[in-house]
Amino acid sequence: MAKGLQGFSWTMLLLFCAIQELGAWAMHTAVEGPGLGQPGDPALLASGRVKRGWVWNQFFVVEEYTGTEPLYVGKIHSDSDEGDGSIKYTISGEGAGTIFLIDEITGDIHATERLDREQKTFYTLRAQARDRQTDQLLEPESEFIIKVQDINDSEPRFLEGPYIGSVAELSPIGTSVMQVMASDADDPTYGSSARVVYSVLEGEQHFTVDSKTGVIRTAVADLDRETQDRYEVVIRATDMAGQLGGLSGSTTVTIVVTDVNDNPPRFPQKMYQFSILETAPVGTAIGRVKAEDSDVGENTDMTYQVKDEEGVEMFKVTTDSNTQEAVITVQKPLDYESKKVHTVVVEALNKFVDPRFVDLGTFRDQTIVRVSVLDVDEPPEFRPPSNLMEVQEDAHVGSVVGVVTALDPDTANHPVRYAIDRSTDVERIFDIDANTGAIVTGKVLDRETAGWHNITVLAMEADNHSQVSRASLRIRILDVNDNPPELATPYEAAVCEDAKPGQLIQTISVVDRDEPQSGHRFYFTLAPEATNNHHFSLLDIKDNTAAVHTQRMGFNRQEQDVYLLPILVVDSGPPALSSTGTLTIRICGCDSNGAIQSCNSTAYVVSATLSPGALIALLVCVLILVVLVLLILTLKRHHKSHLTSEDDEDMRDNVIKYNDEGGGEQDTEAYDMSALRSLYDFSEIKGGDGGGGPGEGGAGGNPASELRALPQWVQSPDLDFSVFRDYICRKVEQADEDLSVPPYDSFQTYAFEGSDSPVPSLSSINTWSSGSEQDFSYLGGWGPRFRQLAALYAGRRGEEDTEAVPHQGCVLDVGSKVTSRRERPLHRSSHQNTLCL
Repeated sequence: MAKGLQGFSWTMLLLFCAIQELGAWAMHTAVEGPGLGQPGDPALLASGRVKRGWVWNQFFVVEEYTGTEPLYVGKIHSDSDEGDGSIKYTISGEGAGTIFLIDEITGDIHATERLDREQKTFYTLRAQARDRQTDQLLEPESEFIIKVQDINDSEPRFLEGPYIGSVAELSPIGTSVMQVMASDADDPTYGSSARVVYSVLEGEQHFTVDSKTGVIRTAVADLDRETQDRYEVVIRATDMAGQLGGLSGSTTVTIVVTDVNDNPPRFPQKMYQFSILETAPVGTAIGRVKAEDSDVGENTDMTYQVKDEEGVEMFKVTTDSNTQEAVITVQKPLDYESKKVHTVVVEALNKFVDPRFVDLGTFRDQTIVRVSVLDVDEPPEFRPPSNLMEVQEDAHVGSVVGVVTALDPDTANHPVRYAIDRSTDVERIFDIDANTGAIVTGKVLDRETAGWHNITVLAMEADNHSQVSRASLRIRILDVNDNPPELATPYEAAVCEDAKPGQLIQTISVVDRDEPQSGHRFYFTLAPEATNNHHFSLLDIKDNTAAVHTQRMGFNRQEQDVYLLPILVVDSGPPALSSTGTLTIRICGCDSNGAIQSCNSTAYVVSATLSPGALIALLVCVLILVVLVLLILTLKRHHKSHLTSEDDEDMRDNVIKYNDEGGGEQDTEAYDMSALRSLYDFSEIKGGDGGGGPGEGGAGGNPASELRALPQWVQSPDLDFSVFRDYICRKVEQADEDLSVPPYDSFQTYAFEGSDSPVPSLSSINTWSSGSEQDFSYLGGWGPRFRQLAALYAGRRGEEDTEAVPHQGCVLDVGSKVTSRRERPLHRSSHQNTLCL
């Protein structure tokens, strides 16, 4: 036994059906499995048995066994087996009991199923030897392997197919196209079953394959894509190194021949003809031509160009990148009268040229394009095309500014008529002669108002006004010295009272609306009316400005606080024009440093801050504000009077308070009783309508007497109120018959309360007794406020004595309400107490 088994001996015997092919028996030593037969195993030591080992054959089994009997694999045997059948052999693991069966007595192992090495190359099992009686382990469990031996039962296969390769046309012989590889499932370590060689079955005229590597190469150098752009090549792979009896497999390889730029462009025609109208604008496409190229892809990309000088000037050729066509367009205006036919040479050339094939020829081609120009009726053309004219601003109306000329370019040469587009000359400053094209002034010109005029002149055929041409004309108005120079501003200066002679007061500059070509030159001097001036002097500085200086020592503003200095300004002409401006000089008080402190005239300050226009605007604003205020007040007053009239008409809204106590006998204006009675009109009450109380016999025809004829408060039980009843009924009937009366036609009367008021009189002077029984002398002791009352009752008492008619004070508790039979809103007024004397 080997030393590595630690007391156990293993003997493996190679027994299988192919032992003759190997030529000898092979003895191998099996390595002990982990955890089995270790020294010091408690289970083994406890039994007291002597250490022993397994003895069996190493196992191999051939794949694809087709016999009817189970295939003998091998035998396992323990050196403790004496052949008496006391030991029972068992196996476990992969395929135990299904694929592999063991004889429990002899230890022979048989394979019961057909094995395939390509699916599983070996099986791992474990062997046990047990006592048949006690079923105890006699030997430690050990692991062994059954290997499946390969036979040549798998043909080579191309697993990466289908194969597609490519090669450029005109490639040299031996150019690598691609590599194919076949796989054999047989055991490459055993025999030649997995040794594969390659060969070409179809397409060997154009391609070859390396028998060992499977690399496909070209066999010829004249592959032409334009002739044949793909090949189908069949490659075969054979195992057993190609020996007789080997298995083989095949695959089809598609080889695509790619394009190279080996063909130049070619025009299908040598001449093309196109026609176009002479009025076609620049950029109009005339036609398209295309050169053919047998190549594909970018090898067909080409560019076009015009080769002849005439064509380059008149026409332009561009390439349509999508269709690879040459687009011929107009580059300059065409003219049928000048040239009727144009010949253009167009050249096509490849954009990408392969230098390997330059020797095949020039990769370009040419064709001729004839362009015929068609005649059309064209509008007149202006000649020459100058668009600038000049005229002096003092030119008289009707003066000729210039002449425009237009000709009919057609062969017929129709006469031309001219006009001005009035939308460009709304004020009709210029006119044009319809036959000659002469432009004349139509109004007086003024350069200072408009120095330039832009007008549009129309030229049309005399017999066809639809053929119109337009030309923009710019007219410049030349300046004439017609405006005198003027002071730049209304100059005002201030000078101190203690000014010294020669002191600079103001620098004067002028403006002139004219613009002479040589520039402005102005001359300054004092106006003739200021020649006797001894206060100030004027100095022309010769740079179009002048300076004003003091000429004397000191000024007295009490004597004169303002000086007006007229200045004459003359321009250089021609003709020389002049104007006179006034410099206002104010005399002011200054401090010791010469700073102005005050001037007498406040208008000077105002004028410096507010212009006359601003003052007028301010006054207008103030006037508008005053008018608005007056208007608002008038509207308020009118509205108030309107409301007052409405309140008078609506009796329901009149609430008159007269429950004040009054100021006594001396207060004769505390309350006006007529305000209460003015709300009602009893003018219709007649004296003969009925009576029933004292005083009715005194009723007359006037309203005052009628009011005084109202029944007074008396104690008579037979008081008759028929007069009021009749009056109210008449008013109700009138209201019912009058449809124009407003819906709130309620009527109220406060003249009486009714008979037998449950409320007794509150007056302290009312009494049930006659005047003879009542003594009112005590009223005289109430003071001056009741003096008139005392006199009144004292007088009444005398009348009672003479007339024997009682006169009593009364209190009317007013609260009566009468409403017509119409269904209208009721009006309720508060009770009021009236003291009647």
